[in-house]
Amino acid sequence: MSFHGVFPILPTPFTASGQVDEVSLRRLIDFEIKIGVHGVSILGFMGESHKMAESERKLVINTVVDQAAGAIPTWVGVRAFGTAGAIEQALESQELGAGCVFVAPISIQNDQALFDHYGAVARAVEIPVMIHDFPESFGTLLSADLIARIANEIPNVSYIKLEELPVLDKLTKIRSLTKESFGIFGGLGGEYFLEELQRGANGIMTGFAFPEVLIGIYNAYRAGDIKRAAGIFDRYMPLIRYEFQPQIGLAYRKFIYHKRGILASQFIRPPGKKLDAYTEGELTGIIERVGLRLDGPDIQTVEPYFI
Repeated sequence: MSFHGVFPILPTPFTASGQVDEVSLRRLIDFEIKIGVHGVSILGFMGESHKMAESERKLVINTVVDQAAGAIPTWVGVRAFGTAGAIEQALESQELGAGCVFVAPISIQNDQALFDHYGAVARAVEIPVMIHDFPESFGTLLSADLIARIANEIPNVSYIKLEELPVLDKLTKIRSLTKESFGIFGGLGGEYFLEELQRGANGIMTGFAFPEVLIGIYNAYRAGDIKRAAGIFDRYMPLIRYEFQPQIGLAYRKFIYHKRGILASQFIRPPGKKLDAYTEGELTGIIERVGLRLDGPDIQTVEPYFI
């Protein structure tokens, strides 16, 4: 199976007291299916997986897979200090019904060690393995040549989530060095989504809290209506840009999902930044300026800039 499309990185909902909120999580999955996503991605960096107990990871995976009920695939983030821990997380994800695991590199700057790490994880599971290339968060650099070697020599490493700047140059190089079936997904808040598609990306994995916009761009582009895809991209770029600010983006996204009636609470486990009243008003003003609303979880119609 070759995956394409919009696979939102989902925040993990917590109650006001900080516990995993299963009710909100199920409501979030229903919303994502309703708007037409191609799959969901959980327990990434934005999912606060690094702040969760293993029992909570299992609870989140079980809840999402159960609520999705086969309608869409569930991709699960894997991040551990060593290969043994990554294998354990990947195997658990597979056993609980994940369709793919996106795996962070271990913290070592050695190409052979990184190659061996991905090889060991990929051999341990039957579901596809995705490389998560995000040195800003993980601190490990994966060169395009190393990524191509992993993709071409390890059969079960089938995808990459590419988030190293300058991302477009790296995407083009990886695409030129890998087999056609190797899947490339963008991230980085969607800031380069249109150009990533134009350079051969399969789709996107990011936490933008109005995923209808990303679906609109993707569907228009795949239908061959490049003008419409560009128009939607251009119209909503002020919000895409604002929402992807480092360190505070999760707070923006939980605020939006809460105001849309999907998450019961905006709780972020510490350490994590919260929004002040001025910033909430600033974000709300940008949302209204681009023509979106915060009045409920209904699907919102997105239009291109030139309409």
